[in-house]
Amino acid sequence: MFVDQVKVFVKGGDGGNGLVAYRREKYVPMGGPAGGDGGNGGDIVFEVDEGLNTLMDFRYQHHFKAKRGENGMNQKQHGKNAEPLVISVPPGTTVKDAETGRVIADLTEHKQRAVIAKGGRGGRGNARFATARNRAPEIAENGEPGDAFDVQVELKLLADVGLVGFPSVGKSTFLSTVTAATPKIADYHFTTLTPNLGVVESQDHRSFVMADLPGLIEGAHEGVGLGHQFLRHVERTRLILHVIDMAGLEGRDPYDDYVTINNELSSYDVRLSQRPQIIVANKMDIPEAEEKLKAFKEKIGGDAEIYPVSTVTRRGLDELLYAVADKLDEIPKNQNEEIEEVDERVVYKHEKEEAPFKVTRADDGAYVLYGEKIESLFRKTDFTRDQSINRFARQMRSMGVDEELRKRGAKDGDTVRLLDYEFEFVD
Repeated sequence: MFVDQVKVFVKGGDGGNGLVAYRREKYVPMGGPAGGDGGNGGDIVFEVDEGLNTLMDFRYQHHFKAKRGENGMNQKQHGKNAEPLVISVPPGTTVKDAETGRVIADLTEHKQRAVIAKGGRGGRGNARFATARNRAPEIAENGEPGDAFDVQVELKLLADVGLVGFPSVGKSTFLSTVTAATPKIADYHFTTLTPNLGVVESQDHRSFVMADLPGLIEGAHEGVGLGHQFLRHVERTRLILHVIDMAGLEGRDPYDDYVTINNELSSYDVRLSQRPQIIVANKMDIPEAEEKLKAFKEKIGGDAEIYPVSTVTRRGLDELLYAVADKLDEIPKNQNEEIEEVDERVVYKHEKEEAPFKVTRADDGAYVLYGEKIESLFRKTDFTRDQSINRFARQMRSMGVDEELRKRGAKDGDTVRLLDYEFEFVD
């Protein structure tokens, strides 16, 4: 089964917790703090494996979670950092944040890697908190949680040449004739439901990869028929072979087919209309085809490259493959990569720092605190130790939490909620 689009959940490993510990050595009275830091959690890393050609492995596993870092140890020993969880993907894989649509990684080359979800940083042990005023702190941090979110993983085939055209114009038969590929072929629409790849070698031993893609119909750019499932794969091809049933066996006009398909390509992505294109006038073994080819050439003008072929008699196939190989020699392999114009000037702008916390009221009357900074401090606090709790209270006070709650009308005994934790406000 060919799988080219999946949604999966990824989570970086949590950081290990810091340790509260003290030196316990013979002849060393009043030993100081010796708690080590926790190790960092493992990252989720996607790596390209050129031996893969589908996202089939993701069909059976939708959750990926890296290991957490080791907790800190005695004698100031650092916990071990967790190894990254490396997931193999085929070349041409694009990874997007499922919620925002932001592209996280575009993986095209063998062994190329990208960190998709970062692991959490390990918490500090109590040896890090020793000061002249507090030489034996009972304070240690918990490890930070790793990134966790859903990602959309899409595969766009990395083929040099893409075959486009209406259903039943002979694309699959053409691919099976010029390559060793064995696509399903039958005399009805949408025989090709998934892309097929084949390696073509011309008589002068130049080779390239050709993709037979599902047939297009009018409205495909809006998702009609196989729509976007097909058009996504055309984006990376360097050259388009536009296959046309020149005999009109389906009752359609070859020129109308040509115009309709090109409209669908440009409507999906205007850059596809600028992609080099060769017209393959197929089914020339049928008598009516010659007359229709002549009319087609009159309508289209003299600029288009048209090659009459017949997959049944093999007429014109060698000349077409030579032309394709010549055209590919002229087209750089990285031509379809988006190149952003870089402005060398550096403009410094004042950006207002995000508030460390925000306050709202819940339906039950509780005051709810939220915000990235205060939530991060909360997660790193070890609430089993009084000194850690007092430190967190001081941090909230210095951030202005107490003052803001008073402004909102908070009084002694009111409930304050932060994530899943509730506590009473003390004025």
